Amino acid sequence: MIIDSHNHVGADIMFWLRGDFPYAQHLVTMTREGGALGVDRWIVFPFVINLSLQIEALRRGEIVYGGMEKVPYAFENRRLLHELHDLFPEEGKRCLPFVMLDPMREQAGQIVELRKLREEHPFYGLKIQTTMLQSFIRTLGEEGRGFVELAEEWDIPFLIHSSVGPDDPWAQASDILDIAEKSPQVRFCLAHSCRYDRECLDRVQELPNTWFDCSAHCIHCDGAVDDLPYIAERSRRFDSDFTNPARVIADLAAAYPDKFIWGSDSPYYSYVAMLGSKRVALISTYEREMAALRAQPTEVIERIANRNTRAWLKLKDESILTY
Repeated sequence: MIIDSHNHVGADIMFWLRGDFPYAQHLVTMTREGGALGVDRWIVFPFVINLSLQIEALRRGEIVYGGMEKVPYAFENRRLLHELHDLFPEEGKRCLPFVMLDPMREQAGQIVELRKLREEHPFYGLKIQTTMLQSFIRTLGEEGRGFVELAEEWDIPFLIHSSVGPDDPWAQASDILDIAEKSPQVRFCLAHSCRYDRECLDRVQELPNTWFDCSAHCIHCDGAVDDLPYIAERSRRFDSDFTNPARVIADLAAAYPDKFIWGSDSPYYSYVAMLGSKRVALISTYEREMAALRAQPTEVIERIANRNTRAWLKLKDESILTY
């Protein structure tokens, strides 16, 4: 079985308004394309931008709280679960939904909404992407501590977008690891291979409650080849041949055998935007992400796309993987 640990379903208002790509993904499109490539199950969650943010500000590329909804992700999480359970139940039963949260804004209201939602539908983890929200992940261990307590109460994990670049103070991998170290009863997965920062990857290896996923792997390899600023600088970078994404997976799987989780980050395995007058085009495909995985021996595929994922999820009832 291949489990894709990192997928967005729905729409992103800011990307749509600003002319950036990708701005949407439909559940059926994802399962058909991924299924044809050999994926069996998907961990899914909403896109990042939510209706608690002001739409006019989003159109300018600004993050301003105070939009159509008071509580971040109250609408988006409910909308996702409605799509999975009511609109497309056949596709939905092959997915494991996570709910999104903002650790910095309206924490009490979010917790109330999550408790209500959990009474109606199951979900299996908590997803956070603080870079786009301009919401500091370190607040998860401070004012947002209630979310950590909720994860412990429900025994579900976090999946958290991570960064190492100095221009991104919101999602520093080191901050996530500090929170994890202080929360030993809660499981954490840091997305995007910690941008290949060896020090952070080594800390993941050391902490018993942390894992990392390789979401958007191919464009991160491309970024390493070109020394782009969203990748760890060479003095701190994991040593591998980044011209060959399959080789990087093999090296990561060997160095961190029980901590590496495979995920595609569909549809964010690509990113295209105009930054001023310059076109930025980081382009991959679901097929390319799967090809890098399929190049591995069967044992490695089973470990990083199944066994490690299950260890992190710690599902109370694994029969949901056999529907």
